[in-house]
Amino acid sequence: MAGERIAAVAVTFVDTAGVTRVKGVPLGAFEHAAAWGVGATPVFDAFGADDSIAATAVANPTGDLRLLPDLDRLVALAAQPGWAWAPADRWTQEGAPHPGCARLLAARTVDRLAAAGLTARAAFEVEWVVYRGTDGEPEPAAPGPAYGMTRLVELSDFAVDLLRALAAEGVDVRQFHPEYTPSQFELSVAPEAPVDAADTAVLVRTTIRGVAARHGLAVSFAPSVADPGVGNGGHLHLSLSRDGRNVFSGGPGRFGLTPEAEAFTAGILRRLPALLAVGAPSVASYLRLLPSHWAGAYACWGRENREAALRLVTGSQGEETTAANVEVKCVDQAANPYLLVAAVLAAGLAGLEEGGPLPEPVHADPAGLSDDERARLGAQRLPTDLATAAAAFAAEPALTAAFGPALTETLLAVRRAEAEAHGGRTPAEIIAATRWRW
Repeated sequence: MAGERIAAVAVTFVDTAGVTRVKGVPLGAFEHAAAWGVGATPVFDAFGADDSIAATAVANPTGDLRLLPDLDRLVALAAQPGWAWAPADRWTQEGAPHPGCARLLAARTVDRLAAAGLTARAAFEVEWVVYRGTDGEPEPAAPGPAYGMTRLVELSDFAVDLLRALAAEGVDVRQFHPEYTPSQFELSVAPEAPVDAADTAVLVRTTIRGVAARHGLAVSFAPSVADPGVGNGGHLHLSLSRDGRNVFSGGPGRFGLTPEAEAFTAGILRRLPALLAVGAPSVASYLRLLPSHWAGAYACWGRENREAALRLVTGSQGEETTAANVEVKCVDQAANPYLLVAAVLAAGLAGLEEGGPLPEPVHADPAGLSDDERARLGAQRLPTDLATAAAAFAAEPALTAAFGPALTETLLAVRRAEAEAHGGRTPAEIIAATRWRW
């Protein structure tokens, strides 16, 4: 790193509200930080997206934690010359895992999966909107048509610099394109081990911000940026393999699913209302989670159905063994990616324990079906507000047991505080309050 003129390392973790927090360490002090950690208060667990502090057992000035950077993920930030980055695990001063550490929770859940003989691969899609400024009502920087080449031309230099920066950081980008909302873009990366995928999601967003800043632009990853409008999703793709074989293909079930893949996916499907407290954790999330917006507003699944909360991706004929996966569409980038990975895997593991197939798939937009047809298919509307999702999480033992008492209490306190803080606000007021928080 010295040869790259690094001056400092940004050591980051993601809090319960989905905000990436940081401690900067000068390069000369980094060897000590790597061995002994960087001090950080546990009160960060109770921070809301607006930097308010929810009332929980950890929200007090007593105590300290240690941020231990993962040196395997240490990388020079191509868009921030002089800075490197490393994600951190959080430990107590006594050397025990901090029960509120989302990254360690994700790693423990991956270990539970391994104990069942399964290996997961995951990837997050990243969507964002580019603006010319942050004052007043921000101006979209690329107003060209949705998915249009015009929009790519409008921000061509920004896009090229972004792709070059991510390549320099070792990020394997598979696709980059304009999205639906004015000045919105999407980027997809190659699948990785689940914790690595969450790390990459943090790195990608950091790099997008850095490149945008160098071009005099601002970006928002917030769930909702215009009312009405299509918001920024943060879809999670997930596949499983046993003995090197993808269990989402080559099986006797529908679309080549194995019984194991069906049970795992059914476990996620049954727990989608509770999972929203993790994956759609802001009041603004529910301005995005609307029917007929490709947001996955109904608890159902279907092959390549972009209106289903769970979309089965099979890939083209001949590549199913490497491409087949399930996409969780009802989640956004206000979510802590480590908590989301842990929660989805925990839900899937519960499904494996329960066994049983998936219900009938949905092959249309559920919003366009009759009430009777939706009832027959079990395609129920997901929670439409944060308080309802938080109550569903509190009542779901597979998730509360996986998260543990301390993290469960903290998560619910932060969610309830946000719901209360935004109570009575209009959609426009919620968007204005949350646009720049992610």
